[in-house]
Amino acid sequence: MKKGSLATVFLVVLIDLIGFGLVLPLLPFYAREFAATPVVIGLLYSIYSVAQLIFSPIWGSLSDRLGRRPIMLLSTGGAVVAYIIFGLAGSLVVLFVSRLVAGVMGGNIATAQAYIADVTSDEDRAKGMGLIGAAFGIGFVLGPALAAGLIHPGFQEWVGAMGLTGLAEFMELRRFGLPGFFAAFLSLCSFLMVLFFLPETVARESDAKERAAGDSVTKEHAAGDSVAKEHAAGDSVTKERAAGKGASGESAASENVTAPPNRPSVFMPAFWRNLSAQQKAGGGSLKLLLGALFLLSFGQASLYSAFPLFAESMLDMTPEQVGIQFFYIGLIAVIVQGGLIRPLSRWFPEANLFFTGNILMTFGLGAIALSQSVSMLTVFLGIMALGHSLNLPTINSLISKEAGSKSYGSMMGIAQGLSGLGRAIGPTWGGFLYGVMVYLPFYITALALTVTIWIGWKLMRRK
Repeated sequence: MKKGSLATVFLVVLIDLIGFGLVLPLLPFYAREFAATPVVIGLLYSIYSVAQLIFSPIWGSLSDRLGRRPIMLLSTGGAVVAYIIFGLAGSLVVLFVSRLVAGVMGGNIATAQAYIADVTSDEDRAKGMGLIGAAFGIGFVLGPALAAGLIHPGFQEWVGAMGLTGLAEFMELRRFGLPGFFAAFLSLCSFLMVLFFLPETVARESDAKERAAGDSVTKEHAAGDSVAKEHAAGDSVTKERAAGKGASGESAASENVTAPPNRPSVFMPAFWRNLSAQQKAGGGSLKLLLGALFLLSFGQASLYSAFPLFAESMLDMTPEQVGIQFFYIGLIAVIVQGGLIRPLSRWFPEANLFFTGNILMTFGLGAIALSQSVSMLTVFLGIMALGHSLNLPTINSLISKEAGSKSYGSMMGIAQGLSGLGRAIGPTWGGFLYGVMVYLPFYITALALTVTIWIGWKLMRRK
């Protein structure tokens, strides 16, 4: 395992996710400045996820042929452009363009997965992928917290008190665009790290193969071949976790980091053909688990557009307070999935944890609509976040076990696609229901999530 390269990849992904977390909680308030309706706000979230679903497999495939560095440079450079457009947005159309560009250029994660597969052995692969999971967790905690600080009037006053009155006036004028500029700066740092500190892996593999065609085979040749074999066997490197580790070590966004990068997009016929074949070959509960995974991702994503609007209109919460609530959700996810899930998965069957998580998430989501104060909202959000932190890692483990080790990689690629589809549809669904009645996104979505409770009950009874 090449620790220096892994550390660079970790920092690149972490910075990328901090940038994403910076704009996530503020997008509804920014869009409201351009008279956006709740449905349009939902579409601003969805367009990012749809573009990422389409282009992530493309970037992953291109990185196999062109190399990891060019794709990561393109992705991080594109993120700089997207965030600058976000910060300068003077209309709703420009805001949509910024989110579309960000989604198209969101190939960092898939390429980072491939890079880790290049530089790690079979034994160290799960640890390497775990770094991406850790980056997700930390990014989704730090991003919203930084956003809340950047837009706080006290920060602008402090800048003015330092004698930078022109900058303070600009910050006030571009209040919701300011996190975009900061995210652009972070992405530029990420670009420079890739440019100066991240060596190429695909080129070295190619060179090693050419040298291996000669008469003599050196240790260097053998090492190159080993790297190539490891990359070709990317689907099977997580057998240990699928067979025995269960839910332990999963991150707050583990559905994004466990699947191999080069899978057909959910919008391609090959994806659905593969899904049908896997369902026939897999265990009897596979279809139920995949349906539950879609619903859980869909339910969580519906919160992105509806929750900030509800918090502002019904509880008079400021954007800063909403950002702190997102920080709170991320913190719970990091604590549970980064630590507590390990002992819990040893003490209780995974099916039981999955069932319990579904109950908590469904109740917490529906109860948000009953919030009469910020403290009540915080309690219900915490219950929902705790539930999702329990059911997310356990469902990924249950899916892997139903699929079996031989098709684990393929099945987790399918799971990633369905989860991404849920994240693409959820925000628009939440915005649409909010436009009908402010309470509907929480009640109706919670009602849909009761299906996951039934699925969890069936699995628990079977186990």
